[in-house]
Amino acid sequence: MISLEQALNAVEQLSLEQQEMLLEILQNRLLDIRRQEIARDARESINAFHQGEFKPQPLEIVLRELRETLE
Repeated sequence: MISLEQALNAVEQLSLEQQEMLLEILQNRLLDIRRQEIARDARESINAFHQGEFKPQPLEIVLRELRETLE
């Protein structure tokens, strides 16, 4: 495995156009990975709900807890 510094040095050897293409490819791959994580988390949450690990709650409580985690 190469180090981050080695990767950056290799990228610097690319043309500006190639660097922009690489950036776009990396951004798309990261978005795809994040989508997969969100889908996995959603499946796990749905399964946990069906198994009775989560109980329905009023919307106000859910929103309050969500705001608290974001602060």
